[in-house]
Amino acid sequence: MTVVSVTAVIVTVAAGHGRLPGVSLLTHIPPGGIFSSMESEKKESRLRRLRRIEGQVRGVARMVEEDRYCIDIMTQIAAIHAALRRVEEEVLEDHLKHCVTHAIHSGDAAEQQQKIAELMEVLQRARR
Repeated sequence: MTVVSVTAVIVTVAAGHGRLPGVSLLTHIPPGGIFSSMESEKKESRLRRLRRIEGQVRGVARMVEEDRYCIDIMTQIAAIHAALRRVEEEVLEDHLKHCVTHAIHSGDAAEQQQKIAELMEVLQRARR
């Protein structure tokens, strides 16, 4: 599921509500942390990707120090953005499959509204 289709679903569900009353946005972190339910294999894969991205960022810093050609630097920065987007999409997918699905199945309307509000906030922040 892409970010655009997730946005459409969330906007459809929350249309007309603006901020949901009584919902504290992005303040609830489940026991064990945000990645507590992430499968070990996926977690390791994402950590490897993030380490690779970290190396790319260090490489761009060296390119700037060496006064490399601007277009080459921008090309590397675009690659970093793309790699981060892939990790972001995977984490979002896990969140939808686990946390949001749990809220839906729980029948707890407040928890469902909180998950919708959290997603709306993070997606709006990503647009900035």
